[in-house]
Amino acid sequence: MGENFAAAVAAAVPVVRAALPPAPAAALGRLALEPPPRFPDWPEAEVVRSLRSVPSWVVERVHGAVELTLASLTIPAPPITGELTPPQSGSFGFLSSDSEAEAVREARLLIQFRPDLIDLVADLTAGVTADEALAPFLTAEGDEAAIAAAHGAAHLSIALVTTAIAAREAGQPGIAAIVGIALGVAAGRLRATPMPAGYAAAVREKERAEYRLPRSGTTFVDVRDHVFALTEGAFPAFGDFAENGLAEAAAGGVVIRAGTEAGSVRVGVRVLAEPPAEAETHGWEEVVDLSWRAEHGGAALAPSAGVGVTTPPWPGEYRVRVHAYGRDDPEEESYDVWVWAAPAEPPRVHARADRLGHRLRGEPEPALADRPEVRYRWIRRSNLAVAATVTVVTGLPVAEVVRGFGADPDRPEALAELRPAYADPWLAALDLGGVVLVIEENGYLGSHEEVLTAVSRTGRAASMFWNVNAVTRLSFARGGEVLASFEPGLGEPAADPEVTAALAGLDLADYRDLDEKGLVAVERFTGRGLHAEDLEDIERAGVAYRIPG
Repeated sequence: MGENFAAAVAAAVPVVRAALPPAPAAALGRLALEPPPRFPDWPEAEVVRSLRSVPSWVVERVHGAVELTLASLTIPAPPITGELTPPQSGSFGFLSSDSEAEAVREARLLIQFRPDLIDLVADLTAGVTADEALAPFLTAEGDEAAIAAAHGAAHLSIALVTTAIAAREAGQPGIAAIVGIALGVAAGRLRATPMPAGYAAAVREKERAEYRLPRSGTTFVDVRDHVFALTEGAFPAFGDFAENGLAEAAAGGVVIRAGTEAGSVRVGVRVLAEPPAEAETHGWEEVVDLSWRAEHGGAALAPSAGVGVTTPPWPGEYRVRVHAYGRDDPEEESYDVWVWAAPAEPPRVHARADRLGHRLRGEPEPALADRPEVRYRWIRRSNLAVAATVTVVTGLPVAEVVRGFGADPDRPEALAELRPAYADPWLAALDLGGVVLVIEENGYLGSHEEVLTAVSRTGRAASMFWNVNAVTRLSFARGGEVLASFEPGLGEPAADPEVTAALAGLDLADYRDLDEKGLVAVERFTGRGLHAEDLEDIERAGVAYRIPG
Protein backbone atom coordinates (compact mmCIF):
# COMPACT_ATOMS: atom_id res chain seq x y z
CA MET A 1 0.00 0.00 0.00
CA GLY A 2 2.70 2.50 1.08
CA GLU A 3 2.80 6.20 1.68
CA ASN A 4 1.55 7.10 -1.81
CA PHE A 5 -1.77 5.35 -1.24
CA ALA A 6 -2.26 6.98 2.17
CA ALA A 7 -1.45 10.37 0.61
CA ALA A 8 -4.02 9.76 -2.14
CA VAL A 9 -6.70 8.92 0.43
CA ALA A 10 -5.76 11.93 2.56
CA ALA A 11 -6.11 14.23 -0.45
CA ALA A 12 -9.65 13.06 -1.22
CA VAL A 13 -11.01 12.71 2.34
CA PRO A 14 -11.78 16.44 2.89
CA VAL A 15 -13.97 16.55 -0.23
CA VAL A 16 -16.01 13.50 0.77
CA ARG A 17 -16.16 14.49 4.41
CA ALA A 18 -17.59 17.90 3.51
CA ALA A 19 -20.56 16.19 1.85
CA LEU A 20 -21.53 14.16 4.93
CA PRO A 21 -24.47 15.55 6.96
CA PRO A 22 -23.81 15.92 10.72
CA ALA A 23 -26.78 13.84 11.96
CA PRO A 24 -25.94 10.49 10.33
CA ALA A 25 -22.23 11.10 10.96
CA ALA A 26 -22.96 11.61 14.67
CA ALA A 27 -25.12 8.47 14.79
CA LEU A 28 -22.20 6.49 13.37
CA GLY A 29 -19.81 8.26 15.73
CA ARG A 30 -21.76 7.01 18.76
CA LEU A 31 -21.80 3.33 17.73
CA ALA A 32 -19.13 2.43 20.30
CA LEU A 33 -21.56 3.49 23.05
CA GLU A 34 -24.36 1.18 21.90
CA PRO A 35 -24.91 -2.44 22.98
CA PRO A 36 -23.34 -5.01 20.65
CA PRO A 37 -25.67 -5.67 17.71
CA ARG A 38 -27.52 -8.99 17.47
CA PHE A 39 -26.76 -10.63 14.15
CA PRO A 40 -28.75 -13.39 12.39
CA ASP A 41 -27.65 -16.98 12.83
CA TRP A 42 -27.02 -17.65 9.14
CA PRO A 43 -23.48 -17.27 7.72
CA GLU A 44 -22.80 -13.76 6.46
CA ALA A 45 -19.76 -11.59 5.77
CA GLU A 46 -18.76 -9.39 8.71
CA VAL A 47 -19.04 -6.24 6.61
CA VAL A 48 -22.62 -7.07 5.66
CA ARG A 49 -23.46 -7.87 9.28
CA SER A 50 -22.15 -4.48 10.37
CA LEU A 51 -24.00 -2.75 7.53
CA ARG A 52 -27.31 -4.38 8.52
CA SER A 53 -26.94 -3.00 12.04
CA VAL A 54 -26.67 0.60 10.81
CA PRO A 55 -30.07 2.37 11.05
CA SER A 56 -31.76 2.52 7.65
CA TRP A 57 -32.15 6.28 7.85
CA VAL A 58 -28.37 6.64 8.22
CA VAL A 59 -27.76 4.45 5.15
CA GLU A 60 -30.23 6.43 3.05
CA ARG A 61 -28.98 9.85 4.19
CA VAL A 62 -25.32 8.98 3.57
CA HIS A 63 -26.05 7.48 0.16
CA GLY A 64 -27.99 10.52 -0.97
CA ALA A 65 -25.45 12.97 0.44
CA VAL A 66 -22.30 11.51 -1.16
CA GLU A 67 -23.67 10.06 -4.40
CA LEU A 68 -22.84 13.02 -6.66
CA THR A 69 -19.57 13.77 -4.87
CA LEU A 70 -18.24 10.24 -5.33
CA ALA A 71 -19.43 10.08 -8.94
CA SER A 72 -17.47 13.21 -9.88
CA LEU A 73 -14.43 12.57 -7.69
CA THR A 74 -11.14 11.67 -9.36
CA ILE A 75 -8.66 9.99 -7.00
CA PRO A 76 -5.17 9.35 -8.45
CA ALA A 77 -3.76 6.39 -6.52
CA PRO A 78 -1.18 3.61 -6.96
CA PRO A 79 -2.48 0.17 -8.05
CA ILE A 80 -3.74 -1.94 -5.15
CA THR A 81 -5.90 -4.74 -6.60
CA GLY A 82 -3.38 -6.64 -8.68
CA GLU A 83 -3.52 -9.80 -6.56
CA LEU A 84 -7.32 -10.05 -6.49
CA THR A 85 -9.00 -13.09 -7.99
CA PRO A 86 -10.78 -12.29 -11.30
CA PRO A 87 -14.58 -11.96 -11.05
CA GLN A 88 -16.54 -15.20 -11.11
CA SER A 89 -18.34 -16.15 -14.30
CA GLY A 90 -21.63 -17.96 -14.62
CA SER A 91 -24.94 -17.31 -12.88
CA PHE A 92 -26.26 -17.46 -9.34
CA GLY A 93 -29.46 -16.70 -7.45
CA PHE A 94 -29.92 -13.61 -5.29
CA LEU A 95 -32.85 -12.70 -3.06
CA SER A 96 -33.67 -9.12 -2.08
CA SER A 97 -36.55 -7.12 -0.61
CA ASP A 98 -38.20 -3.92 -1.80
CA SER A 99 -37.80 -2.51 1.70
CA GLU A 100 -34.04 -3.00 1.63
CA ALA A 101 -31.95 0.11 1.02
CA GLU A 102 -30.23 0.18 -2.36
CA ALA A 103 -26.79 0.51 -0.76
CA VAL A 104 -27.41 -2.59 1.35
CA ARG A 105 -28.70 -4.61 -1.61
CA GLU A 106 -25.82 -3.65 -3.90
CA ALA A 107 -23.23 -4.30 -1.20
CA ARG A 108 -24.66 -7.78 -0.60
CA LEU A 109 -24.65 -8.44 -4.35
CA LEU A 110 -21.05 -7.32 -4.77
CA ILE A 111 -19.81 -9.48 -1.94
CA GLN A 112 -21.33 -12.57 -3.58
CA PHE A 113 -18.90 -12.54 -6.50
CA ARG A 114 -16.04 -10.31 -5.24
CA PRO A 115 -15.53 -11.35 -1.59
CA ASP A 116 -11.78 -10.79 -1.80
CA LEU A 117 -12.41 -7.18 -2.84
CA ILE A 118 -14.38 -6.62 0.37
CA ASP A 119 -11.59 -8.16 2.46
CA LEU A 120 -9.08 -5.93 0.70
CA VAL A 121 -11.13 -2.81 1.42
CA ALA A 122 -11.37 -3.70 5.11
CA ASP A 123 -7.62 -4.29 5.36
CA LEU A 124 -6.77 -1.14 3.41
CA THR A 125 -9.09 1.00 5.55
CA ALA A 126 -7.53 -0.33 8.76
CA GLY A 127 -4.03 0.33 7.44
CA VAL A 128 -4.63 3.78 6.06
CA THR A 129 -6.49 4.93 9.18
CA ALA A 130 -3.38 4.14 11.22
CA ASP A 131 -1.14 6.10 8.83
CA GLU A 132 0.23 9.46 9.98
CA ALA A 133 -1.13 11.12 6.85
CA LEU A 134 -4.69 10.58 8.11
CA ALA A 135 -4.04 11.52 11.74
CA PRO A 136 -5.23 15.16 11.35
CA PHE A 137 -8.68 13.94 10.30
CA LEU A 138 -9.13 11.78 13.40
CA THR A 139 -9.07 14.61 15.91
CA ALA A 140 -12.32 16.11 17.19
CA GLU A 141 -13.35 18.99 19.41
CA GLY A 142 -16.44 20.97 20.35
CA ASP A 143 -19.61 19.87 22.09
CA GLU A 144 -20.90 16.29 22.28
CA ALA A 145 -22.72 16.39 18.94
CA ALA A 146 -19.77 17.98 17.16
CA ILE A 147 -17.28 15.44 18.48
CA ALA A 148 -19.57 12.50 17.65
CA ALA A 149 -20.16 13.83 14.13
CA ALA A 150 -16.45 14.49 13.53
CA HIS A 151 -15.57 11.01 14.82
CA GLY A 152 -18.10 9.29 12.59
CA ALA A 153 -17.39 11.44 9.54
CA ALA A 154 -13.63 10.85 9.76
CA HIS A 155 -13.86 7.06 9.75
CA LEU A 156 -16.66 6.96 7.19
CA SER A 157 -14.95 9.34 4.75
CA ILE A 158 -11.72 7.32 4.94
CA ALA A 159 -13.71 4.13 4.27
CA LEU A 160 -15.62 5.76 1.37
CA VAL A 161 -12.47 7.00 -0.37
CA THR A 162 -10.63 3.70 0.16
CA THR A 163 -13.60 1.68 -1.12
CA ALA A 164 -14.05 3.93 -4.14
CA ILE A 165 -10.40 3.57 -5.16
CA ALA A 166 -10.39 -0.23 -4.77
CA ALA A 167 -13.81 -0.79 -6.38
CA ARG A 168 -13.11 1.34 -9.44
CA GLU A 169 -9.75 -0.30 -10.02
CA ALA A 170 -11.43 -3.69 -9.76
CA GLY A 171 -14.09 -2.68 -12.30
CA GLN A 172 -16.92 -2.23 -9.80
CA PRO A 173 -17.67 1.51 -9.89
CA GLY A 174 -21.29 1.38 -8.68
CA ILE A 175 -21.87 4.17 -6.16
CA ALA A 176 -24.53 2.29 -4.13
CA ALA A 177 -22.23 -0.70 -3.59
CA ILE A 178 -19.32 1.58 -2.67
CA VAL A 179 -21.46 3.38 -0.08
CA GLY A 180 -22.80 0.12 1.35
CA ILE A 181 -19.39 -1.52 1.68
CA ALA A 182 -17.84 1.64 3.16
CA LEU A 183 -20.65 1.97 5.70
CA GLY A 184 -20.23 -1.66 6.77
CA VAL A 185 -16.46 -1.28 7.14
CA ALA A 186 -16.74 2.06 8.96
CA ALA A 187 -19.47 0.80 11.32
CA GLY A 188 -17.36 -2.20 12.31
CA ARG A 189 -14.36 0.00 13.00
CA LEU A 190 -16.35 2.64 14.91
CA ARG A 191 -17.84 0.05 17.24
CA ALA A 192 -14.35 -1.14 18.14
CA THR A 193 -12.68 2.29 18.33
CA PRO A 194 -12.67 4.30 21.59
CA MET A 195 -14.39 7.66 21.55
CA PRO A 196 -12.10 10.69 21.09
CA ALA A 197 -10.29 11.97 24.16
CA GLY A 198 -12.55 14.98 24.70
CA TYR A 199 -15.84 13.11 24.33
CA ALA A 200 -16.38 12.20 28.00
CA ALA A 201 -15.92 15.81 29.08
CA ALA A 202 -18.29 16.98 26.33
CA VAL A 203 -20.94 14.50 27.45
CA ARG A 204 -20.59 15.73 31.00
CA GLU A 205 -21.04 19.34 29.89
CA LYS A 206 -24.11 18.37 27.86
CA GLU A 207 -25.62 16.58 30.84
CA ARG A 208 -24.98 19.58 33.09
CA ALA A 209 -26.50 22.01 30.60
CA GLU A 210 -29.65 19.90 30.22
CA TYR A 211 -30.11 18.78 33.84
CA ARG A 212 -33.18 20.23 35.55
CA LEU A 213 -34.47 19.98 39.13
CA PRO A 214 -36.53 18.50 40.60
CA ARG A 215 -36.77 15.13 38.88
CA SER A 216 -38.04 11.71 39.83
CA GLY A 217 -38.57 8.25 38.48
CA THR A 218 -38.94 4.60 39.37
CA THR A 219 -36.95 1.62 38.20
CA PHE A 220 -36.12 -1.91 39.29
CA VAL A 221 -32.73 -2.85 40.69
CA ASP A 222 -31.15 -6.28 40.60
CA VAL A 223 -30.05 -6.91 44.17
CA ARG A 224 -26.94 -9.05 44.55
CA ASP A 225 -25.64 -10.39 47.86
CA HIS A 226 -28.25 -8.33 49.76
CA VAL A 227 -27.03 -4.96 48.41
CA PHE A 228 -27.56 -2.38 45.69
CA ALA A 229 -26.09 1.10 45.35
CA LEU A 230 -26.40 4.63 44.09
CA THR A 231 -23.01 4.91 42.45
CA GLU A 232 -20.92 7.11 40.16
CA GLY A 233 -19.08 4.17 38.66
CA ALA A 234 -17.78 0.92 40.10
CA PHE A 235 -19.74 -0.64 42.95
CA PRO A 236 -18.50 1.04 46.16
CA ALA A 237 -16.89 -0.80 49.04
CA PHE A 238 -19.15 -1.21 52.07
CA GLY A 239 -19.14 -2.49 55.63
CA ASP A 240 -21.62 -4.27 57.91
CA PHE A 241 -24.32 -1.54 58.15
CA ALA A 242 -24.10 -1.68 61.94
CA GLU A 243 -24.42 2.09 62.39
CA ASN A 244 -27.99 2.50 61.13
CA GLY A 245 -28.96 -0.89 59.72
CA LEU A 246 -29.87 0.41 56.26
CA ALA A 247 -27.31 2.42 54.26
CA GLU A 248 -23.67 3.49 54.15
CA ALA A 249 -21.99 6.39 52.34
CA ALA A 250 -18.77 5.37 50.61
CA ALA A 251 -16.28 6.67 48.09
CA GLY A 252 -18.19 6.75 44.82
CA GLY A 253 -21.71 6.30 46.15
CA VAL A 254 -24.19 5.05 48.74
CA VAL A 255 -24.73 1.33 49.39
CA ILE A 256 -28.12 0.09 50.59
CA ARG A 257 -28.69 -3.16 52.48
CA ALA A 258 -31.68 -5.11 51.14
CA GLY A 259 -33.61 -7.96 52.66
CA THR A 260 -33.60 -9.85 49.36
CA GLU A 261 -30.39 -11.76 48.73
CA ALA A 262 -30.76 -11.84 44.95
CA GLY A 263 -33.66 -10.55 42.90
CA SER A 264 -35.38 -7.43 41.67
CA VAL A 265 -36.78 -4.67 43.90
CA ARG A 266 -38.63 -1.45 43.10
CA VAL A 267 -36.70 1.74 43.81
CA GLY A 268 -38.02 5.26 43.39
CA VAL A 269 -35.52 8.11 43.08
CA ARG A 270 -36.20 11.80 43.68
CA VAL A 271 -33.61 14.52 43.15
CA LEU A 272 -34.87 17.62 44.95
CA ALA A 273 -34.16 21.27 44.27
CA GLU A 274 -34.16 22.00 48.00
CA PRO A 275 -34.26 20.03 51.28
CA PRO A 276 -37.63 18.42 52.08
CA ALA A 277 -39.67 20.21 54.73
CA GLU A 278 -40.02 17.09 56.85
CA ALA A 279 -39.34 13.37 56.81
CA GLU A 280 -42.13 11.18 55.42
CA THR A 281 -42.15 8.04 57.52
CA HIS A 282 -45.71 6.82 57.04
CA GLY A 283 -45.71 3.63 55.01
CA TRP A 284 -41.98 3.09 55.53
CA GLU A 285 -40.31 0.89 58.13
CA GLU A 286 -36.79 2.31 57.99
CA VAL A 287 -35.82 5.87 57.02
CA VAL A 288 -32.23 7.15 57.29
CA ASP A 289 -30.47 10.38 56.24
CA LEU A 290 -26.75 10.41 55.54
CA SER A 291 -24.28 12.73 53.84
CA TRP A 292 -22.33 11.82 50.72
CA ARG A 293 -19.74 13.64 48.64
CA ALA A 294 -20.02 13.17 44.88
CA GLU A 295 -16.66 13.16 43.12
CA HIS A 296 -18.05 14.09 39.70
CA GLY A 297 -21.83 13.52 39.91
CA GLY A 298 -24.27 11.60 37.74
CA ALA A 299 -24.68 8.68 40.15
CA ALA A 300 -27.20 6.02 39.15
CA LEU A 301 -28.68 2.92 40.73
CA ALA A 302 -26.70 -0.25 40.22
CA PRO A 303 -27.08 -3.02 39.29
CA SER A 304 -30.07 -1.48 37.47
CA ALA A 305 -32.60 -3.42 35.44
CA GLY A 306 -33.85 -0.27 33.72
CA VAL A 307 -33.11 3.37 33.03
CA GLY A 308 -33.43 5.42 36.19
CA VAL A 309 -32.93 8.95 37.43
CA THR A 310 -29.35 10.10 37.98
CA THR A 311 -28.10 12.53 40.59
CA PRO A 312 -26.91 16.02 39.48
CA PRO A 313 -23.95 15.67 37.08
CA TRP A 314 -21.55 17.80 39.09
CA PRO A 315 -19.49 17.21 42.24
CA GLY A 316 -20.40 18.40 45.70
CA GLU A 317 -21.92 17.60 49.07
CA TYR A 318 -25.29 15.87 49.07
CA ARG A 319 -27.76 14.55 51.58
CA VAL A 320 -29.32 11.17 50.80
CA ARG A 321 -32.51 9.92 52.46
CA VAL A 322 -33.17 6.19 52.09
CA HIS A 323 -36.67 4.83 52.75
CA ALA A 324 -37.18 1.06 53.05
CA TYR A 325 -40.24 -1.15 53.34
CA GLY A 326 -40.65 -4.91 53.34
CA ARG A 327 -37.08 -6.00 54.00
CA ASP A 328 -38.58 -8.74 56.20
CA ASP A 329 -41.15 -9.51 53.48
CA PRO A 330 -39.51 -9.95 50.05
CA GLU A 331 -42.87 -9.96 48.23
CA GLU A 332 -43.40 -6.30 49.14
CA GLU A 333 -39.83 -4.98 49.39
CA SER A 334 -39.43 -1.48 47.99
CA TYR A 335 -37.35 1.66 48.44
CA ASP A 336 -37.33 5.40 47.85
CA VAL A 337 -34.07 7.33 47.62
CA TRP A 338 -34.16 11.13 47.88
CA VAL A 339 -31.13 13.30 47.09
CA TRP A 340 -30.55 17.02 47.57
CA ALA A 341 -27.54 19.33 47.86
CA ALA A 342 -26.61 20.04 51.48
CA PRO A 343 -23.51 20.46 53.66
CA ALA A 344 -22.23 17.37 55.41
CA GLU A 345 -23.76 16.53 58.78
CA PRO A 346 -24.10 13.41 60.94
CA PRO A 347 -26.49 10.62 59.94
CA ARG A 348 -30.05 10.80 61.23
CA VAL A 349 -32.52 7.96 61.71
CA HIS A 350 -36.18 8.91 61.22
CA ALA A 351 -37.71 5.42 61.46
CA ARG A 352 -36.38 2.06 62.60
CA ALA A 353 -38.97 -0.68 62.66
CA ASP A 354 -38.04 -3.74 60.61
CA ARG A 355 -36.44 -6.82 62.13
CA LEU A 356 -33.48 -6.79 59.73
CA GLY A 357 -32.48 -3.28 60.78
CA HIS A 358 -32.58 -4.23 64.45
CA ARG A 359 -30.51 -7.31 63.73
CA LEU A 360 -27.85 -5.36 61.80
CA ARG A 361 -27.63 -2.74 64.55
CA GLY A 362 -27.23 -5.43 67.18
CA GLU A 363 -30.56 -4.60 68.83
CA PRO A 364 -33.26 -7.00 70.08
CA GLU A 365 -35.65 -7.76 67.24
CA PRO A 366 -39.25 -6.57 67.63
CA ALA A 367 -42.07 -9.08 67.66
CA LEU A 368 -43.25 -10.25 64.26
CA ALA A 369 -46.12 -7.99 63.21
CA ASP A 370 -49.53 -9.56 62.66
CA ARG A 371 -50.53 -8.77 59.08
CA PRO A 372 -53.66 -10.75 58.19
CA GLU A 373 -53.78 -9.20 54.71
CA VAL A 374 -50.73 -11.23 53.65
CA ARG A 375 -52.78 -14.41 53.36
CA TYR A 376 -54.90 -12.80 50.63
CA ARG A 377 -51.99 -12.08 48.29
CA TRP A 378 -52.92 -15.12 46.25
CA ILE A 379 -55.56 -12.98 44.49
CA ARG A 380 -52.70 -11.34 42.55
CA ARG A 381 -52.22 -14.63 40.74
CA SER A 382 -55.92 -15.24 40.11
CA ASN A 383 -58.53 -14.07 37.58
CA LEU A 384 -59.39 -11.30 40.04
CA ALA A 385 -55.96 -9.66 39.95
CA VAL A 386 -56.74 -6.74 37.64
CA ALA A 387 -60.30 -5.75 38.55
CA ALA A 388 -63.12 -7.36 40.52
CA THR A 389 -65.75 -7.04 43.23
CA VAL A 390 -66.01 -9.67 45.95
CA THR A 391 -69.28 -9.60 47.93
CA VAL A 392 -70.16 -11.83 50.88
CA VAL A 393 -73.85 -12.03 51.95
CA THR A 394 -75.39 -13.72 54.99
CA GLY A 395 -79.01 -14.59 55.80
CA LEU A 396 -80.32 -14.80 52.24
CA PRO A 397 -80.61 -17.73 49.77
CA VAL A 398 -78.61 -17.73 46.53
CA ALA A 399 -81.61 -16.99 44.32
CA GLU A 400 -82.50 -13.87 46.29
CA VAL A 401 -78.89 -12.67 46.24
CA VAL A 402 -78.76 -13.09 42.46
CA ARG A 403 -82.01 -11.11 42.14
CA GLY A 404 -80.58 -8.41 44.38
CA PHE A 405 -77.85 -7.90 41.78
CA GLY A 406 -80.47 -7.49 39.05
CA ALA A 407 -79.92 -10.92 37.48
CA ASP A 408 -82.42 -13.76 36.91
CA PRO A 409 -81.56 -16.86 38.99
CA ASP A 410 -83.73 -18.97 36.66
CA ARG A 411 -81.54 -18.15 33.65
CA PRO A 412 -78.03 -19.44 34.34
CA GLU A 413 -75.49 -19.29 31.52
CA ALA A 414 -72.11 -20.84 30.85
CA LEU A 415 -69.35 -18.95 32.63
CA ALA A 416 -66.95 -19.63 29.77
CA GLU A 417 -69.29 -17.83 27.35
CA LEU A 418 -70.00 -14.80 29.56
CA ARG A 419 -66.41 -14.19 30.62
CA PRO A 420 -65.08 -12.94 27.25
CA ALA A 421 -68.29 -11.24 26.09
CA TYR A 422 -68.13 -7.90 27.96
CA ALA A 423 -71.55 -7.02 26.51
CA ASP A 424 -73.31 -7.14 29.91
CA PRO A 425 -71.97 -7.41 33.44
CA TRP A 426 -72.27 -10.81 35.08
CA LEU A 427 -71.77 -12.54 38.39
CA ALA A 428 -70.96 -15.96 39.71
CA ALA A 429 -72.53 -17.01 43.02
CA LEU A 430 -71.40 -19.77 45.38
CA ASP A 431 -73.68 -21.17 48.10
CA LEU A 432 -71.61 -21.80 51.23
CA GLY A 433 -74.45 -22.80 53.52
CA GLY A 434 -75.98 -19.71 55.08
CA VAL A 435 -73.42 -17.53 53.30
CA VAL A 436 -73.35 -16.58 49.61
CA LEU A 437 -70.17 -15.52 47.89
CA VAL A 438 -70.57 -13.35 44.79
CA ILE A 439 -67.71 -12.78 42.34
CA GLU A 440 -67.74 -10.12 39.63
CA GLU A 441 -64.69 -10.25 37.42
CA ASN A 442 -64.12 -6.71 36.15
CA GLY A 443 -67.51 -5.76 37.64
CA TYR A 444 -68.59 -3.38 40.37
CA LEU A 445 -72.34 -3.74 41.14
CA GLY A 446 -71.58 -5.24 44.54
CA SER A 447 -70.32 -1.80 45.60
CA HIS A 448 -73.62 -0.06 44.75
CA GLU A 449 -75.88 1.09 47.56
CA GLU A 450 -79.09 -0.34 46.06
CA VAL A 451 -77.53 -3.79 45.67
CA LEU A 452 -76.07 -3.81 49.19
CA THR A 453 -79.40 -2.65 50.61
CA ALA A 454 -81.27 -5.43 48.83
CA VAL A 455 -78.99 -8.32 49.70
CA SER A 456 -78.45 -7.32 53.36
CA ARG A 457 -82.12 -6.98 54.28
CA THR A 458 -82.17 -10.17 56.39
CA GLY A 459 -78.51 -10.30 57.38
CA ARG A 460 -75.20 -8.73 56.44
CA ALA A 461 -73.31 -7.90 53.29
CA ALA A 462 -69.84 -6.55 52.66
CA SER A 463 -67.92 -6.00 49.45
CA MET A 464 -64.50 -4.98 48.21
CA PHE A 465 -64.08 -3.50 44.73
CA TRP A 466 -60.84 -2.66 42.91
CA ASN A 467 -59.84 -1.94 39.32
CA VAL A 468 -56.78 -1.45 37.13
CA ASN A 469 -56.73 2.30 37.85
CA ALA A 470 -56.23 1.66 41.59
CA VAL A 471 -59.79 2.83 42.32
CA THR A 472 -61.23 0.91 45.29
CA ARG A 473 -64.38 0.80 47.38
CA LEU A 474 -65.02 -1.01 50.65
CA SER A 475 -68.66 -1.33 51.75
CA PHE A 476 -70.61 -2.69 54.73
CA ALA A 477 -74.38 -3.18 55.07
CA ARG A 478 -76.64 -4.72 57.70
CA GLY A 479 -80.42 -5.15 57.94
CA GLY A 480 -81.04 -3.36 54.64
CA GLU A 481 -78.93 -0.33 55.59
CA VAL A 482 -75.53 0.62 54.21
CA LEU A 483 -73.36 1.40 57.22
CA ALA A 484 -70.26 2.56 55.36
CA SER A 485 -69.03 2.73 51.77
CA PHE A 486 -65.74 4.49 51.09
CA GLU A 487 -62.43 4.36 49.26
CA PRO A 488 -59.87 2.90 51.66
CA GLY A 489 -57.19 5.40 52.58
CA LEU A 490 -59.18 8.34 51.22
CA GLY A 491 -62.68 8.16 52.65
CA GLU A 492 -63.75 7.82 56.27
CA PRO A 493 -65.92 4.89 57.45
CA ALA A 494 -68.96 5.44 59.62
CA ALA A 495 -68.52 5.09 63.37
CA ASP A 496 -70.45 1.81 63.54
CA PRO A 497 -68.84 -0.45 66.18
CA GLU A 498 -68.93 -3.54 63.97
CA VAL A 499 -67.39 -1.69 61.05
CA THR A 500 -64.74 -0.29 63.37
CA ALA A 501 -64.00 -3.81 64.62
CA ALA A 502 -63.70 -5.10 61.04
CA LEU A 503 -61.10 -2.43 60.27
CA ALA A 504 -59.10 -2.75 63.48
CA GLY A 505 -55.35 -2.94 62.89
CA LEU A 506 -55.61 -2.46 59.11
CA ASP A 507 -53.54 0.49 57.94
CA LEU A 508 -55.69 1.70 55.07
CA ALA A 509 -53.58 4.83 54.63
CA ASP A 510 -50.76 2.56 53.41
CA TYR A 511 -51.50 1.67 49.77
CA ARG A 512 -49.64 -1.63 49.97
CA ASP A 513 -51.88 -4.73 50.11
CA LEU A 514 -54.91 -2.43 50.00
CA ASP A 515 -57.18 -4.87 48.14
CA GLU A 516 -56.12 -7.62 50.51
CA LYS A 517 -56.85 -5.46 53.56
CA GLY A 518 -60.34 -4.83 52.22
CA LEU A 519 -60.94 -8.56 51.89
CA VAL A 520 -59.84 -9.05 55.50
CA ALA A 521 -62.42 -6.47 56.60
CA VAL A 522 -65.13 -8.19 54.53
CA GLU A 523 -64.26 -11.50 56.19
CA ARG A 524 -64.34 -10.03 59.68
CA PHE A 525 -67.71 -8.33 59.14
CA THR A 526 -69.51 -11.30 57.56
CA GLY A 527 -67.68 -14.18 59.24
CA ARG A 528 -66.63 -15.70 55.90
CA GLY A 529 -63.76 -14.76 53.62
CA LEU A 530 -62.76 -15.56 50.09
CA HIS A 531 -60.65 -18.71 49.63
CA ALA A 532 -58.71 -19.81 46.58
CA GLU A 533 -60.76 -23.02 46.69
CA ASP A 534 -63.92 -20.94 46.24
CA LEU A 535 -62.74 -19.76 42.85
CA GLU A 536 -61.90 -23.34 41.92
CA ASP A 537 -65.44 -24.41 42.88
CA ILE A 538 -66.90 -21.61 40.74
CA GLU A 539 -64.77 -22.71 37.80
CA ARG A 540 -65.85 -26.33 38.18
CA ALA A 541 -69.54 -25.33 38.32
CA GLY A 542 -69.07 -23.18 35.24
CA VAL A 543 -72.28 -21.20 35.89
CA ALA A 544 -72.82 -17.45 35.86
CA TYR A 545 -75.70 -14.98 35.57
CA ARG A 546 -75.98 -12.12 33.13
CA ILE A 547 -76.96 -8.74 34.60
CA PRO A 548 -78.94 -6.90 31.92
CA GLY A 549 -77.66 -3.42 31.22
